[in-house]
Amino acid sequence: MSDDITIKKSTYTKMIFGITTALVVAAFLGGILVGNLGETKTVQNTQVIPTQIPTTPTPAARIAVATGDSPVLGSSSAPVTMIEFSDFQCPFCGAYYTQTLPDVEKNYIDSGKVKLVFKNMPLVNLHPNANAAALAAECANEQGKFWDYHNKLFSNQNSWASLGSTNATSTFKQYAAQLGLDTNSFNSCIDSSKYADKVNRDAQDGATYGATGTPTFFIGSDQKGYTKLVGAQPYTVFQQALDAELK
Repeated sequence: MSDDITIKKSTYTKMIFGITTALVVAAFLGGILVGNLGETKTVQNTQVIPTQIPTTPTPAARIAVATGDSPVLGSSSAPVTMIEFSDFQCPFCGAYYTQTLPDVEKNYIDSGKVKLVFKNMPLVNLHPNANAAALAAECANEQGKFWDYHNKLFSNQNSWASLGSTNATSTFKQYAAQLGLDTNSFNSCIDSSKYADKVNRDAQDGATYGATGTPTFFIGSDQKGYTKLVGAQPYTVFQQALDAELK
């Protein structure tokens, strides 16, 4: 008996076609599987966990700030208080005085809505005449002329800021005379550094409350506490903060 198997040519052709088709399909399916596995791995390796964004802003922390016996501009019964820690030689404080305070004064202080409390924070390492200017302003306050003297210092900041200490003190004495203060009393006050402790306490208080530069403001009330506003910000920033407190 012969071991040979005879296959018709047509049948053989169909078998070859079927085998080829099966191989192509298998390769195709295998490629999809391998591709999917690779794609899954890539997604897993590059997945970024989204950061959750709060839907409402976190309220600013409020702190208690003591006003003490510092000079006050405005009505003592004003519902909102703005406490300023400032340096008379600081150019940013000068910019706030020139560009922002006039509108704050006109729209909030003069209308009885806000009172401004001034505290000294002379940055003596940067501004060598700032401490003497603060002492001079406190001596003027002794005669009820703090805000007149405050305005005089800031309006003429460029004139005395670069002077030596002796000439600066002489200039401060001239300002007192120009404002009609008792010059003998004023000169004795500034020469003796009468209010040095007061100026130092103000500066220490500012550091305690978190003021690291000038000008720094605390806006609020003794009942609700105060929030911090830093720098010579535009008037619109103060407007927003003050309006929020007045609601």
